[in-house]
Amino acid sequence: MSRNNDSSAGSTNTFYIVAVAAAVVVSAVLAPVAYDYAQSAQSEGTVSVITVSGVITGSKVDTLSEDLREARINDSIKSVVLKVDSGGGAVAPSERLYLEVLRTAKEIPVVASVQGVSASGAYYGILPANETFMLSSGQVGSVGVIGAGGTAPVPDRIIRTGPDKAQPTTEQRRQQVESLKRQFVNRVVEHRGENITLSREEIANAKTYLGPRAAENGLIDQLGTLSVAIDHAAEMAGMEDYDIARKEPPRGGLIFFATTVDGQKMIYKQQTSNDAMAIPVTQPLAINEIPYHDPGMGVDANASA
Repeated sequence: MSRNNDSSAGSTNTFYIVAVAAAVVVSAVLAPVAYDYAQSAQSEGTVSVITVSGVITGSKVDTLSEDLREARINDSIKSVVLKVDSGGGAVAPSERLYLEVLRTAKEIPVVASVQGVSASGAYYGILPANETFMLSSGQVGSVGVIGAGGTAPVPDRIIRTGPDKAQPTTEQRRQQVESLKRQFVNRVVEHRGENITLSREEIANAKTYLGPRAAENGLIDQLGTLSVAIDHAAEMAGMEDYDIARKEPPRGGLIFFATTVDGQKMIYKQQTSNDAMAIPVTQPLAINEIPYHDPGMGVDANASA
């Protein structure tokens, strides 16, 4: 098996594709972006390497969905490698990523390569991959959901159509989180199948595992580098000579942090830009960790989910 390069035989012919969104005011028209996956003469096809990093958000999954769609419809792309380093994010975007990966894996081989961490919603998202590789120093797992408790009382000036409108109780939120947890655990069992040696209770404990232990208990398939994962994806597609196209995500970040407000622990999200406002989180999260933030101090922009 060989990878092609214009200048030296046997090395990698790699294309870097950076998605850039530009709003054109003239006629308020947004022109679609076409990606040209050029192939070397001896290439049998292309392995598309798609990066999944940082917090899983709706906008990030929008971009990843388009990347995966491009991989499905582009005849030159024969397989996909997901290059993963993420501690998760919101539940709904994580499930959307899961569904997009599931759809893609039904059409072409998909291999996941965990570079650092693939926890909670990020692990959920890559479950449908045909094979999962990771570094021995990486971590996977944290199968579970985090959610805030009951909301503060609604002021009398707010008119509601029902007693539960915009004010779910702590018990209602607990039931929602438990339901989401069961769905997550069920999908881990479904996709890892006979490979997994952990019980449902052990999975639901939401522990993270280093690479060797994760391979032993069946949360992943094999230990290996990104290059090994790419070679395997090409082999699954029946290619010996192939090119690599790398799609890098747009830059930008989001942090989650917990704090105490009026005696209640609250979860907030904030963009990493300096002028961003912190916004209370009301939806359940599938993330591995929430740092605590002292209300009397500034938000630590280095905190990550």
